[in-house]
Amino acid sequence: MLNLKTMKTQFSILLFFVVLNLGCNDSKLPKASQMVYILQPFEGMKKNEINFIYNQLKIILPNIHLNSEIPFPTSAYYSPRNRYRADSLIHFLSKKHKRDTVLIGLTYKDISTQNEQHKDWGVMGLAYCPGNACIASTYRLNKNNLYLQYYKVVIHELAHTQGLPHCKNKWCYLRDAEGKNPTDEEKEFCTDCKNHLKKRNWKL
Repeated sequence: MLNLKTMKTQFSILLFFVVLNLGCNDSKLPKASQMVYILQPFEGMKKNEINFIYNQLKIILPNIHLNSEIPFPTSAYYSPRNRYRADSLIHFLSKKHKRDTVLIGLTYKDISTQNEQHKDWGVMGLAYCPGNACIASTYRLNKNNLYLQYYKVVIHELAHTQGLPHCKNKWCYLRDAEGKNPTDEEKEFCTDCKNHLKKRNWKL
């Protein structure tokens, strides 16, 4: 027989997965024709990295704008590990505009979030799925191939904001990183992911 503590733990884990499974639902999104995208660098990002991401995204998202860099919110800083909480950063970004505008945060800082096993889990990026904010960091990327890897992380998180969950295709931009950096194995969006994004007015 399960004791009360074990039952509570199992219920919490079950609830976590139910929330994730229900979260990526594009029926919650504004109409594709209304969507505006804003690239929002945080302080310290290199201009050439910002410009590369902006120019690449503009090819598939003509309705994208580039903001000037902003300071980090002090509430997002996690002092025990000298990093920033990605969940706090996307919450901060999501409050800056209405739900028809997606904020794409860019940073070189170490970022993290909480998952079912770790209180503070380092990540390359995080997004609301669906939602109006995401964040991507260069911190865990290969510096010899940083630009292309960073673009893949950014496009991955952006696709989550459009209601897409992780993809099972290992070469798709939306594969689950599973705590690693598999970006060099990713080639493009798979057909299913691409078709979904085309319906959201992405020029793929």
